[in-house]
Amino acid sequence: MYNLYFATLISLLIHGFAYAQTAPPSQTASAPIDLNERVRLLEENLRFSDQGLAKSVDDLLWYQKLGDVAIIDKVRYDSKPPHVIKNPTGQGANNPVVIPAYTFVSRKFATAKKLPLLIFVHDGIHGDFSTLYAHVVRELLDQGYLILAPEYRGSAGYGGAFYNQIDYGDFENDDVLAGKRWAVENIPQVDADRVGIIGWSHGGMISLMNVFDHPEDYKVAYAGVPVTDIIARLGYKPQSYRTIFSAANHIGKDPSDNVAEYRRRSPVWNAQKLKTPLLIHTNTNDEDVNVLEVESLINALKAHEKKFEYKIYQDAPGGHSFNRLDTKLARDSREEIYKFLARYLTPPAAVK
Repeated sequence: MYNLYFATLISLLIHGFAYAQTAPPSQTASAPIDLNERVRLLEENLRFSDQGLAKSVDDLLWYQKLGDVAIIDKVRYDSKPPHVIKNPTGQGANNPVVIPAYTFVSRKFATAKKLPLLIFVHDGIHGDFSTLYAHVVRELLDQGYLILAPEYRGSAGYGGAFYNQIDYGDFENDDVLAGKRWAVENIPQVDADRVGIIGWSHGGMISLMNVFDHPEDYKVAYAGVPVTDIIARLGYKPQSYRTIFSAANHIGKDPSDNVAEYRRRSPVWNAQKLKTPLLIHTNTNDEDVNVLEVESLINALKAHEKKFEYKIYQDAPGGHSFNRLDTKLARDSREEIYKFLARYLTPPAAVK
């Protein structure tokens, strides 16, 4: 792949240089060829092409990994328009953003009249719902859950325009909620009174904000190693990470310019809204979401006298991914999650 990459890059540079040398003087004078910009655009296009190819391959892998136990589909639904519109008066400028999502139905329970629904939110800034979650999906399907996994705006694998629609901590929350409401309206097996939401890391943050802002939509929530305080988070991350958030196609401002906006998007500052049964897991040796973030949320929930459950794992092997691995500790931790969810969603084959 890298040989092809550099061969393409060199070829374009050569052609660009040759064009600059042979173009009429008036053209080269009025529109000089910026080779640095050409290289940047080429690298960007190759990156998005690689992501698209990886997504296509992973889509096939879902069937290879879970086709024996699941009916799998890829659906699309509409959500809010873009949060930044370059040309507000242009044709279709205010059209809703179209969100792809995976649906999973257990073959074992395919004839059941009504089943509980889990909204499974993927992690990562510009992440995606990949087959790294296949073992967790299989475990949930075995219990009789329907699953919807939304690829909210900014997810990787759908081209540059979708990637750059990212709205960390805001419209992406609405994309997930729109998916939940789409599933209730369009999947006949969904029991609208038994809907939960789960996610790890950034997916945990979105899950928290969904139940904080829309408690009537969810019966229960699980947040694993969740991002909870963007302000604190940027304080312990390097400048390269902080720069991502102040980019024009992201939040657009540094916390020092608009700390209220970062506060509005952070679960820890919304803890007073909790009305939904909630389980939180964190790990003291988490190398991504420092445990101090989750401890702050736990303390905020306690200060507001909210009922919830939590567990702080002490240096559990695996760090940020500790209970998503294929270890006994991870399986035991997931069993804690499943038992908690089952109390409120009563799947037909709940873990005992």
